[in-house]
Amino acid sequence: MVDYHASNNQSSTGHMEQENDWDRDLLLDPAWEKQQRKTFTAWCNSHLRKSGTQIENIEEDFRDGLKLMLLLEVIAGERLPKPERGKMRVHKINNVNKALDFIASKGVKLVSIGAEEIVDGNAKMTLGMIWTIILRFAIQDISVEETSAKEGLLLWCQRKTAPYKNVNVQNFHMSWKDGLAFNALIHRHRPDLIDYDSLRKDDPVTNLNNAFEVAEKHLDIPKMLDAEDIVNTGRPDEKAIMTYVSSFYHAFSGAQKAETAANRICKVLAVNQENEQMMEDYEKLASELLEWIRRTIPWLENRTQEKTVNDMQAKQEDFRDYRCVHKPPKVQEKCQLEISFNTLQTKLRLSNRPAFMPSEGRMVSDINGAWHTLEGAEKGYEEWILSEIRRLERLEHLAEKFHQKAAIHESWTDGKEAMLTQKDYETSTLSEVKALLRKHEAFESDLAAHQDRVEQIAAIAQELNELDYYDSASVNARCQKICDQWDTLGAFTHGRKESLERTEKQLESIDELYLEYAKRAAPFNNWMEGAMEDLQDMFIVHNIEEIQGLITAHEQFKSTLAEANKEREAIQAIQAEVQKIAQSNGIKLSGANPYTTITPQSIDSKWAKAMDMVPLRDTALQGELNKQNSNDTLRAKFATQANTVGAYIQAKMEEIGRISIEMNGTLEDQLTSLKEYQKTIMSYMPEINTLEGYHQLIQEALIFDNQYTSYTMEHLRVGWEQLLTTIARTINEVENQILTRDAKGISQEQLHEYRASFNHFDKDHSGALMAEEFKACLISLGYDVENDKQKRSGQMVSEDFRALLISTGNSLGDSEFARIMSIVDPNGSGAVTFQAFIDFMSRETTDTDTADQVIASFKILAADKTFITAEELRRELPPDQAEYCIARMAPYVGADGVPGALDYMSFSTALYGESDL
Repeated sequence: MVDYHASNNQSSTGHMEQENDWDRDLLLDPAWEKQQRKTFTAWCNSHLRKSGTQIENIEEDFRDGLKLMLLLEVIAGERLPKPERGKMRVHKINNVNKALDFIASKGVKLVSIGAEEIVDGNAKMTLGMIWTIILRFAIQDISVEETSAKEGLLLWCQRKTAPYKNVNVQNFHMSWKDGLAFNALIHRHRPDLIDYDSLRKDDPVTNLNNAFEVAEKHLDIPKMLDAEDIVNTGRPDEKAIMTYVSSFYHAFSGAQKAETAANRICKVLAVNQENEQMMEDYEKLASELLEWIRRTIPWLENRTQEKTVNDMQAKQEDFRDYRCVHKPPKVQEKCQLEISFNTLQTKLRLSNRPAFMPSEGRMVSDINGAWHTLEGAEKGYEEWILSEIRRLERLEHLAEKFHQKAAIHESWTDGKEAMLTQKDYETSTLSEVKALLRKHEAFESDLAAHQDRVEQIAAIAQELNELDYYDSASVNARCQKICDQWDTLGAFTHGRKESLERTEKQLESIDELYLEYAKRAAPFNNWMEGAMEDLQDMFIVHNIEEIQGLITAHEQFKSTLAEANKEREAIQAIQAEVQKIAQSNGIKLSGANPYTTITPQSIDSKWAKAMDMVPLRDTALQGELNKQNSNDTLRAKFATQANTVGAYIQAKMEEIGRISIEMNGTLEDQLTSLKEYQKTIMSYMPEINTLEGYHQLIQEALIFDNQYTSYTMEHLRVGWEQLLTTIARTINEVENQILTRDAKGISQEQLHEYRASFNHFDKDHSGALMAEEFKACLISLGYDVENDKQKRSGQMVSEDFRALLISTGNSLGDSEFARIMSIVDPNGSGAVTFQAFIDFMSRETTDTDTADQVIASFKILAADKTFITAEELRRELPPDQAEYCIARMAPYVGADGVPGALDYMSFSTALYGESDL
């Protein structure tokens, strides 16, 4: 007998070298031979029944080679040469040789097995041949972690049965004798078929029969072993056990493929569900923020004027509450909204999904525009409040001044009309008439002195009207009454003067001293009234220079008091001289100066009052000086803190710009450093709060300017918010780089190279590249075009950029470049961020899930059908994701569909934006 195909393909049979010595002592045990006969016969029949036949006696039914050739055709899925139908021995040998040739063509080394032994019905050789076929077609392709067939099958069994008690698979003989391992394999894959906890290790026959019956009834695995044979044999046959166990492996491998396909679909659907939730969250937060801005702007644009300073200060307090309480959470929401939008776009790019386009009016740019409008309205509202407070303060001061001057004037004019209209000169002596004439001249002098006061009253009334004083009507009425009365007084004065001049020729007795007294007393009295008015005058100042100016003017006034007192004494001396002359000449005086109503007593009384007012004025001015000194201290404190905070914010803004450019180390190290840096920035918040406290004190003190600093609280607030937003954006950018790196498999060295090139061309450190900068950045990465092939040269001129994209599979026509820009700049902002730049670079070298892969996975779940049913989805997928698919899949419209069939192909393409979902 010859070695048939003894040297045919050594590399394919190394894993079966331990099985070559078939003629040694393994078949000497009759029990093993019996087990092999039954197992191998059942295994052959499990395949032959597919062709409608079977065997009864394994060494007899294969003798003519016909069923042997048929068995090989079924298990290999290939056609063998046409068999010979003759009954002669040579025909049978030829048929068996055709079968053995086919086995050898599959890389199997047949040792000591010839056609003559098979035709002669040699049981040992026939069993050896069937075992070789089983090894090649049922066991050889089993491989777990690059192990051989037998080791792979054993490792598979060990892993599947590891969690089960009383099961320890170490081989293919003794480890299976109690039947628990068979039951564990079935329960691991189909727990609904086996009640494993009810099995007992001391009842192996029941265990074995239970596994064999369940496998035959539910798994379509024929019964190849006999429980009693296994239990009663000291060491069950290894080949029989391996043959039967391999049937379990092949039965469950299909379920494993379905599980893998389902896992892929679950992964894709989970990504899609998460993205949809993030989109819904963005839309909701954007709508709420825009609605808050929409409701807030009309309040900030309301310019309803108030009547008093207190009412406007209440509005100012409401505005301060808005700035400190209501707005800061919205600033955080706006920052979080932008971060969420960037993260969502990154995840969509990483999962090969189309970019997210928010609803109309809810883009990040729309929100920034609305926010800019809000801040403009906010600035205008604050400026209006401050201007209104100044206006109302001015109005209240003017109104008080108007009423004070009006009261003085009305007091002066009281009785003047009656005086000017009396006819006393008709019955008076000549001296009395002359006295009346002089008295009238003195009155005219007094009247002229009061002209300035009337003009001041009218000017104040005009200013109140121009400043829209709320009680302008009563002011105008009083002013009109004063002006009308003044005109009447002028007319009466002129008429009386004419009457006195007509009788002047007849009246001569005039007392020169009385006249001199009247002429000097009238202006002095007017001066005292003016001084008293000035000493009582209200004043409003905003700085030390203004109050010091008032103090200087007051000191100058005080320096004139000595001279004024001399004038008073001189006037009183005239009156004393009158009394002296009258007494010495026996003149009987009427008791009053005929030329004036100003008595010496009234002069002394007004002088005393004026002197009492001087120290009161000193105290008021000194108090205001103290107040302005206090305000100046507040200005200095605010300025010191503001200059410190302003310099800090400016330094940190420049520093974060440098950090984002110069960061080294891994992305995780950069992220950790940035978060520590963010904590450092946030630790400065108490300084901001201190500055806010100074600012509140300054506003409460109505301080409107500060010469010690160029910073305003508004500028510092905006700078602080920009600093916080910038560090948050930088952290988000690194987080997105980590996502990209992990998803795309980009190395740290590549990221450093990309960052260095990007920063080099980001000249203005804005964090984004314009289109031409983007081109130059790609060129700097070292691409060149030469002979229509791309190679790294370290440099590239701008004209080669078109060749660069062509060499990587892109065309650089205008339309194609527009397409590339739409990938890296989906929102059409005209700028390319670093994250978009990384995505574009990694897109050319990494693979992602595609619509075709998802379609292939669904096809596995649908058993190769072009449609899938809801029942199949619910069986293969988790409940929530199964219902997600059912709700979104369109009905299948093909002719081969069944009721309720669903179109998984259109659903899969829609997931990647290739069609509508």
